[in-house]
Amino acid sequence: METRERYKVSTFILEVAAVLLALLFLSPFYFVIVNSFKNLGQILVDAASWPKQFSWDNYSKVWDAINFPLVFRNSLIITVCSVVGIVIVSSMTSYRLVRRPTVFNKILFTVLISSMIIPFQSVMLQLVRVTSLLEIRGHLYGVIICYLGFGLALSMFLFHGFIKTVPLEIEEAAVVDGCSPYGVFWKIVFPLLTPIIVTNIILNTLWIWNDYLLPVLLIGGNNDLTTIPIGITKFFGQYTKQWNLALPGLAIGIAPVIIFFLFLQKYIVEGITAGSVKG
Repeated sequence: METRERYKVSTFILEVAAVLLALLFLSPFYFVIVNSFKNLGQILVDAASWPKQFSWDNYSKVWDAINFPLVFRNSLIITVCSVVGIVIVSSMTSYRLVRRPTVFNKILFTVLISSMIIPFQSVMLQLVRVTSLLEIRGHLYGVIICYLGFGLALSMFLFHGFIKTVPLEIEEAAVVDGCSPYGVFWKIVFPLLTPIIVTNIILNTLWIWNDYLLPVLLIGGNNDLTTIPIGITKFFGQYTKQWNLALPGLAIGIAPVIIFFLFLQKYIVEGITAGSVKG
């Protein structure tokens, strides 16, 4: 009986701790959503209080101030094109490296994965110089190309481990049936990679959609190419901070990616766990 009672007490403590931890992580969302309906005075007086009156005026002002349809389109183009490119290139490259384990391929994989330890801040100046030299700075496709380069390492690491779990006998049977090497990959292997593909899509979407530093380096002051994170920074000046406009901007900016994450988040653990079995 004592063991059972201890188990119940321990379980209750763990449940309470889990709830408190969840509330801690959800608290930033509370402050963003609640304060997005207040005026600046109410936010400065008491940021934690519930709004006395919910008003959508802040959202309409932000919509016009940052030209939300334009910045949303730019963020969507950059995110979708970058994520699709990362998934296609990293999956094909990883498949080749796994199925052709030569010394060169092993060294190449090690070098590519080692790039993950290089801080982005250490290559910022060189990145600006190279993109200016290649005349891709100030263009959306220049940002997409850079995201493709910076995102390949982690995606290849995940794909490399997952592809090792795919039975080679399935591919051999497809070859016997007359399937070409490209057909084997796209018709047989690629559909089997669905869990890790979804995992890569989620992780890269969350990173690219919310990224500020890379777009501001490559886009600069071109208002026609502004993304959502860059647009929101317009509300933070040297002497004033328009929290009553910045918070609604954050709310409408993170809403699409949160919905996307909640829709696909069940695949994250499955994909990462499967990819680590033989990685």
